[in-house]
Order: sequence, then C-alpha cells, then structure tokens
Amino acid sequence: MAIFKSGNPTLTEKMFDKSLGMDASLQGTMTVKGAINKFGFMMLMLIAGAAFNWHLFQEGKTATANMWMMVGIFGGLITAVAISFKPNWAQYLAPLYALLEGLFLGGISVIMNNAFAESYPGLVMQAVGLTFGVAIAMFLLYNFRVINATQRFRSIVFSATLGIAIFYLLSMVLGLFGVNVNFMHDSSMLSIGISLFVVVVASMNLILDFDMIEQGAERGAPKFMEWYGAFGLMVTIVWLYIEMLKLLSKLSSRD
Repeated sequence: MAIFKSGNPTLTEKMFDKSLGMDASLQGTMTVKGAINKFGFMMLMLIAGAAFNWHLFQEGKTATANMWMMVGIFGGLITAVAISFKPNWAQYLAPLYALLEGLFLGGISVIMNNAFAESYPGLVMQAVGLTFGVAIAMFLLYNFRVINATQRFRSIVFSATLGIAIFYLLSMVLGLFGVNVNFMHDSSMLSIGISLFVVVVASMNLILDFDMIEQGAERGAPKFMEWYGAFGLMVTIVWLYIEMLKLLSKLSSRD
C-alpha cells in the first residue's frame, strides 16, 4: 500500500508487509502503546550508553572513550542493517542498537561540549532540549492531525531524505580524494541554511515514523514490530540530535 512509503529507510511498506506474512497468533499483534513503551526503554539504554562514555571522557580516559565511540559507530551501523533486513530480530537487537548509539552520542557530545565550553556553554543540553522539543511538537501536530501524512507529503519527505543521503555520501567520497567541501562544515549562511533544511526534513520524518507505527498497529502487525517501530523512531531521533548539534555549533561559530 502506498501509505507505507516513509522517508525513514527502516520503516517501509516492504518490511511491514513482510511482517504481516509471519504468524502473529502466537505472540499477539502490534499496538501503538507497546511501540511507545519500547521506545522509552530504548531511550533509557541510549542515555545509559551516553552517560558511560561521557564519564570516561571526563575522567581523562580518552583512548578508552574513543574506542567505545568507534564501537558505537560501527556496531550501531551493523546492528541497524541487520534489523532492517530481519525485522523480527528487532526484539533482540533494538535495545543493543540504542546502547551502541548511546556510546557514540556520548562521545561526540562531550567532544562538542568541551570544544564550545567557552563560546557556547550548554550547547549539548540545548541540542538535547531542542531535539525533544521538536519530537514532542511533531507528535502533537500528528496526533491532532494538524499535519497529515498524505501521499504527497510522504513523497516530498522521502525525496528530500534521499537527496540528503546522496549529498552526504558524495561529500564523504570527495573528502576521501582530498576535495574539501568547506560549505558543509563552515559557519557561512549557506552552511547554516543547509543545516536548517536538514533539521526540517529530519523533523518531518518523525511524522512519517508516527504514521508507520499507527498504520502497522491498525493492520495487525506481529508483536515484534513494536520493537521495529521503536527502532525506526530511534534512528530518526538520533539523526535529528546530530543535526541539531551541527546547527548550533555553526551558529556559535558566527558569534
């Protein structure tokens, strides 16, 4: 069905249709409340991982902290790919994904916090606050149907998300060949404008994530899809937070 087109690559029509082909009678069916509860548990895992690595950095154990941050980056990527191909594994791997992402986010957050300690004290806390503020706002806008996940809306967000992914991939490839894409990282108005655009697109993906979870529950997806839906929502939240950090750091550099 067309309603299952999402900008989030982890929440797709194919995955939900695949899950519906599995026997849900033994474990029950997916509910919105169940997915939200599991997302809350994943948030606790993410916070635990972030606090652990933040503490290592603050204690001066930089090498160990950097090692855990790399484990978080690559381990999180591998786990995410595994869940994307095997959604029924989400009930086992989604908490691990959250913990690994926490290790990465804790490391990058403390690095940014120390780098901007003088020019922008409280940058990390503001990024956290804005991320949750946007997430809550998007949920309310979706819940009260101020923004509807129409087919046109899905198509626009999907296209924008794909374009951003390609843009980031090209900039990484160019960087490997020594070509500096300075406007991606400096504090110019163009760079800030790009970051603002990416933050908006990430925010709009939350609408699609909420819609995917709701539609999955309505279609009677198996119980394990609650973990899969929570995992997809976590992917977007992590992306949004990273983009918030980048945007605030660019704004700080202009002061």
